Amino acid sequence: MTVPGCDGDLKILNHHIYEFRKGLRNLVLHTIPMWLLHWATERLQRDGISYVVRPVNPGKVNIFFGEEHCVNVIASFGEKPLNQYTPEEDFILGIMLGYGRLAQCARYLDRREKTSSGVCG
Repeated sequence: MTVPGCDGDLKILNHHIYEFRKGLRNLVLHTIPMWLLHWATERLQRDGISYVVRPVNPGKVNIFFGEEHCVNVIASFGEKPLNQYTPEEDFILGIMLGYGRLAQCARYLDRREKTSSGVCG
């Protein structure tokens, strides 16, 4: 698929799909300009890959795609932005995206402490 002006975005999408197909990732978080959403979702649908779309801002969206169970977990968090995820949701997302477990544990504890002390973020 060729779309003028977005070679880089589609190459990255294709690479993420490749990594998913090869079993390197169970879940992918891919951020694209809003105007490419149609092409990206068309590709995922054609390949039979589960996905959910969440807005980032008026010009960008996050597409979470991969194993159906993982995508369903993300869908269960609702449509809130990533920065409004609870510490538990953030931890689950990080683990599913394959981030380092020790770093995710430290991040979880830090976010939990800030949440319990009334500090947002």
